[in-house]
Order: sequence, then C-alpha cells, then structure tokens
Amino acid sequence: MDSMGMLSLIFLVSLQSPASLSLTVSTSKAKVVVHENTDAVLSCQFKTEKETNPRIEWKKKGKDITFVYFDGKFSGSFAGRAKIEGATVTLHAVTQKDSGLYRCEVSAPADHTNLGEINVTLNVLVPPHTPSCEVPSSVLSGAGVELHCKDKLSVPPPTYIWYKDNKALSTTHTTDTSFSMDTDKGTLKFKSVSKADSGQYRCEASNSVGAPKSCVAHHMKVIEYQLSMMTLIAGAVGLFLLIVMCCLGVCLCHRRGCCRKKKQKGRSTNSYNPPPPPTRNPKNYKHTQSFMI
Repeated sequence: MDSMGMLSLIFLVSLQSPASLSLTVSTSKAKVVVHENTDAVLSCQFKTEKETNPRIEWKKKGKDITFVYFDGKFSGSFAGRAKIEGATVTLHAVTQKDSGLYRCEVSAPADHTNLGEINVTLNVLVPPHTPSCEVPSSVLSGAGVELHCKDKLSVPPPTYIWYKDNKALSTTHTTDTSFSMDTDKGTLKFKSVSKADSGQYRCEASNSVGAPKSCVAHHMKVIEYQLSMMTLIAGAVGLFLLIVMCCLGVCLCHRRGCCRKKKQKGRSTNSYNPPPPPTRNPKNYKHTQSFMI
C-alpha cells in the first residue's frame, strides 16, 4: 500500500508540474487613478516555464486598438514619454486623452501555455477649467430666461454655482425665489424676470481634484415697459374695430357692384374695330349708269 501510494503521488506531481510552471501574467493594480500631468504606473508581472525571452506588448483599447509598446519600443504619442521595466509601463505627464483600458500581452512560445494577458484601467482626473457662460445682455420683463454654464474638460464632471453681484445664489428652490438652479447641468432658470433680477451674473465650476474656476461676470438688464392694463385693452379693442370696419367695407363694395363696374370699364377700353372694306379691282368694275352734267 505504501509503494502504491508513493507511485500515485509521484504521478500526480508529474501531471501538475507543467501547469504550475506554465506562463502566468498578473497585475498588482487593475484600476489606476492619477491626476493630470503626473505619472501613471501600469503594472504587469509574468512568470514563464521555459521561455527566457518572452515577447511583451501593450495595447490601448478604444474604438480602435492602438499599440503602446510593440517590438521593443513605444509607438505613437507614447514615444518619448514612457518607460518599461520588465513588463510594467510608466507613462509620464498623463492627460485626459490617456484615460482608457490598457492590455498587457506576454508571449512565451517555448512554454506549455504560450500566451497570457491582463487588463489595466487608467482614469486621469482633471481639475476644473474656466467654464463657458451664456447670459443674455437684455430681456423683457415678465419673460422666461435660462442661463447656461458648462465645463466639458473636468474629470470628474464639476458641480456649478451661480453668483449675482458676487453673491452666491441659493441652490434650493423656494416660493420666495424667482429662479431655480441645476447644479449638475449648470442652468439658472427664471420663469418670469422682473426689474429686481437685473445684475452681474457669473458661474463657478468645482470638483474634488483642484481649485474652482469661474467665468467672467456678464450683465443682464431687465427692460420694463410702463404699459397699464387699460392701455393694452384699448389697443386690442381698437385693432378689433379696425379689422371689422375693413371687412364691412369689402362687403359693401361687393354688394354695390364696385368691383363689377371696374371690370366693365376695363372691357370698354378694348373698342371693337370693324375690318376695312374690301378693295375693288378696276377690271371687274361694271358701268351700270351714266351721269348727266
């Protein structure tokens, strides 16, 4: 029994040994988060069974797969700003364009398992940029107005706060406020502006990465016309009476036949011209009567 058990153990070890020594690829950090303009380390470690010179490749996956490291050198925008140690790649001065999914591939033709790969996700954080603000220069009193603020470059997306005359506006809408603010979309909405809403407006964008940034303040003027309700009603009634009088005039004109007379006069100008009398040939003329003097 002991000899049989020993043989079985040796057989199992011989079966498992190639698998335990086959190519393995791993990473110490599958998700890398760094700030813009800093270095990003994309970790990739491997162990081979027999291969002493494995082929190492790095690729970036997006709409198209692009090579980062191929045939012993960096390519494209990574050339001159990256280094490799073993299979671990370090990218220098990363930007938002470097964010994405990277794949480390190791090929070992002499090994039982000759290909291994791992994925590493890189997320580059970007501080707020100066947002673009859309503020109308003038608006009529009582009209609805919407102010816009946008920063498309910040990562993560920023939150927005609007200021009027350098005072932060309330982010919560109440019955006492004439506006509503969306801090995620950067909009400031007025259902009905009044003279009191005139002033200097600016927007500030902020996130957890860097200092907030604000756009230049823009002046919004609310124009208020002094028109009483009686004036508006009188104008509307006058316009209505004018339209009614025009319709009555057209009806009377048709009833009296003014339009038909104009048409008859128009026809009389085209007078009838009878055709000229036929010419007589002297040869065919017959003398029927003589005349006495």
